[in-house]
Amino acid sequence: MRRPVLRERSWIGAARVALGALAAAASQASEPDICNVAPREAPLDFTLPSVDGREIALGDYAGRVILLDFWATWCAPCREEIPGLVELYERYGDAGFVVLGVAVDDEDDAVEAYVEELGITYPVLLENGRYELRDAYGPLVGFPTSFLITREGTICVRHVGIASKERHEAEIEALL
Repeated sequence: MRRPVLRERSWIGAARVALGALAAAASQASEPDICNVAPREAPLDFTLPSVDGREIALGDYAGRVILLDFWATWCAPCREEIPGLVELYERYGDAGFVVLGVAVDDEDDAVEAYVEELGITYPVLLENGRYELRDAYGPLVGFPTSFLITREGTICVRHVGIASKERHEAEIEALL
């Protein structure tokens, strides 16, 4: 008598495992393989001044792939990474990609000179001692720290420290 019960339970258990595997595959199919964090909604309801004096609302870039990069003028790895970000912005901008740099320095003049020196062509936002944006994405434990946000508005990738241009490019292409 026990044997039919065990077979039935085995069949039910196997069906549960199969259904679980199908559900997991379906959820993974909706998330790109490049995601290195559990996707969560990106806080885009922030407006910050830019280095060129405009007010930039992150929400204005909803629907695009956004690379949000927190950096500082005193950060050597930031200096190394930024030229690659400029190239990627110029290469993929027409395809729906944008880089938004967030300068965490307190000296706007230093940021302005740095932007000019490095030839940064993407929008650069000034944190100006307002840590709300940093806190919304944080905690930030080092610089540069970048977040790649999907067209659907979810954070998919987080890099703490420098990431190569090639790595960023592969992730951007996967999301575009």
